[in-house]
Amino acid sequence: MLMLAIIGCIVSLVLALVLTPLVKKFAFKIGAVDVPNARKVHTKIMPRMGGLAIYLAFMISMLVVLPFVTDFSTRDTNFIKAFLIGGSLIVLTGALDDRFQLSAKVKLLGQLIAASVVVFGFGITVDFVNIPFNDNFSYLESWVSIPLTIFWIVGVTNAINLIDGLDGLAAGVSGIAIGTILVMSLLMGNMTVALLCLLLLGAIIGFLFFNFHPAKIFMGDTGSLFLGFCLAMLSLLGFKQIAIVSFITPLIIIGVPLSDTFFAIIRRWLQKKPIFAPDKGHLHHCLREIGFSHRQSVLLIYGIAAFFGILAVIQSSAALYEANWVTFVVICVMMFFLQIGAEVIGLVGKTKRPILNLFARLRMKAQDVKGSKL
Repeated sequence: MLMLAIIGCIVSLVLALVLTPLVKKFAFKIGAVDVPNARKVHTKIMPRMGGLAIYLAFMISMLVVLPFVTDFSTRDTNFIKAFLIGGSLIVLTGALDDRFQLSAKVKLLGQLIAASVVVFGFGITVDFVNIPFNDNFSYLESWVSIPLTIFWIVGVTNAINLIDGLDGLAAGVSGIAIGTILVMSLLMGNMTVALLCLLLLGAIIGFLFFNFHPAKIFMGDTGSLFLGFCLAMLSLLGFKQIAIVSFITPLIIIGVPLSDTFFAIIRRWLQKKPIFAPDKGHLHHCLREIGFSHRQSVLLIYGIAAFFGILAVIQSSAALYEANWVTFVVICVMMFFLQIGAEVIGLVGKTKRPILNLFARLRMKAQDVKGSKL
């Protein structure tokens, strides 16, 4: 199936290259455009809805490849059906928002409907988890697994949507996360997930030719919500493959969007602002503010996303040998760099730097002790 998946990836990439200019014309024709304002970094009207090209390239390549796949299990078939139908509902929600600027409540309703189709229509849920440092598996009752799965799908979908602020940012970060899941799926021998990852990667790479700075088209909510949904579904692999991947792995894979969302919530709570209120305190805004160019900011965040991806692969590979101490090290390294990075660039606030302030006080105290000895 791997060779078939690679061919499908190439087909998806070519389709994205062909479809994106057509979607661009379609977006202008129906008025799905992004007008500059105080929060936006672009200075001219840009077509939105570019994610439609990613979706169409992925769906068409799926239709090309699926007839040649004969070894799907019942679970694989249900997963793919849930993936395609739920993703289609998400794309519809995003496309309507790109054109008509839906309210946050209506968008949330669309996401909840898509997640509910996945859970109630096809029975895709987080049934059990492997807690780090514990060899026993925790099986979840339906009253826990159902809301947890819906929360996961909606949360990850919105996390990708929140980082979509610079040319090529959401597409590239999503591509890196999907690439990480691809590597893990190959290590596990899960060719169904590998197939989905490769088809999505082809569509994303093709779209990035038009979306990387300077962008000719934005993916809009059509793309960011769809890629977020795809990541949420594919990262459920981390919960299903209990013998290999622990509970923490999916969180590491999508560490960039989740951490940016987490710090945004903390920032708005400290500033006594509504959690869903837009601001210019996201990771990409902070990097631009401290002097990085548009392209440098995007490439730096790509690097951070790749760092998280490497940690996820290391952690999941170590789980094969039951090396739980590696999980502990990975979590500590991740949390340390997250906190230091957030304080350095001011993700929570310019004055909210407890760890850096502690280091500064310790350094001053050491200097005082050294001076007193002299």
